[in-house]
Amino acid sequence: MFKTIHHYRNVTLSLITAISLLSCSETNYKFKLDNTKKVTLGKKAAIKFEQLEGNKIDSVHLYVDKKRVNTNEKQVTFNTSDFGVGKHAITAIAFYPNKSKKINNSIEILASNAPVVYSYKIINTFPHDKDAYTQGLEYYDGYLYETTGKKGKSTLRKVEINSGKIVQKIDLSNEYFGEGMTIFEDKIYWLTWQARKGFIYKLDSFEKVGEFSYNNSNEGWGLTHNEKELIKSDGTNKIWFLNPKNLKEKRYIQTYTNKYSVDKLNELELINGKIYANKWQQNSIVIINPTSGAVEGVLNLNGLRDIVMKDQSIEPLDDVLNGIAFDAKNNRLFVTGKHWGKLFEIEIIK
Repeated sequence: MFKTIHHYRNVTLSLITAISLLSCSETNYKFKLDNTKKVTLGKKAAIKFEQLEGNKIDSVHLYVDKKRVNTNEKQVTFNTSDFGVGKHAITAIAFYPNKSKKINNSIEILASNAPVVYSYKIINTFPHDKDAYTQGLEYYDGYLYETTGKKGKSTLRKVEINSGKIVQKIDLSNEYFGEGMTIFEDKIYWLTWQARKGFIYKLDSFEKVGEFSYNNSNEGWGLTHNEKELIKSDGTNKIWFLNPKNLKEKRYIQTYTNKYSVDKLNELELINGKIYANKWQQNSIVIINPTSGAVEGVLNLNGLRDIVMKDQSIEPLDDVLNGIAFDAKNNRLFVTGKHWGKLFEIEIIK
């Protein structure tokens, strides 16, 4: 549905490494790596090492995000597409006779194109519970499944779309602040905010059957899945991919436009191979490439909040757009917000 054309050009980003002896009798070496510059995804970056006169370097090993990208060369070129957008750690190790020296730096990779800005058309409007502080929303087999937040008010519920009626519901323990959820292989996975803990329930009965911890990402915000992994946001610009068998965080991507990092990513939904993410306190959805992390599109939904405000009073910084659900079979996209009295079915347009 959405397509980004990357223009690949070879350019050189020079990162000069100079190594010198303080004196013939000293055992410490000076090892300097010049500051890196921002580069564009798809371009090639050349890392060049220079040796000061009189100081012999046997070899230099270069690593980007702990991945070896050269073998003893004094210059190496690597493709930024292999690492995706974001800040990436660079480690260079210079080897002398009987000595070695390591330094660390970073490189920042930006998306190659500005995101496409999309608008919308309202197809249908449905009632939605004003008391629901919506955190997670997902369509499954004709119903919406929704999680709500705040301590003492966090719930998991099954909802009729047309009427907004809650047909099944359980409460989360008062000690937890409920966050996003997703349905994967007949189980519901539900995050909590700052407790670094998630819970697992049977889809049909809402019976709790397990729990899991997330130790690399600090918080739980949004949750969705692809065919093999759970996909989690943590309120930063990172999106994590979890092994559904043991719920361990395997890896992450960073989210960037062609100009800057996009953080506060909240509720998630995978739609036609792209990650759709609410950005906290902004009534918009960013469309993210799940491989590179590049923001390929932005869906401006400010008008929906204006419609809601005509019928009810909402808090400007709290009761914002949050909740994305997709009916893949019928190509229906649903969105709502925290304490919104309306659920919208929309069509995306340019």
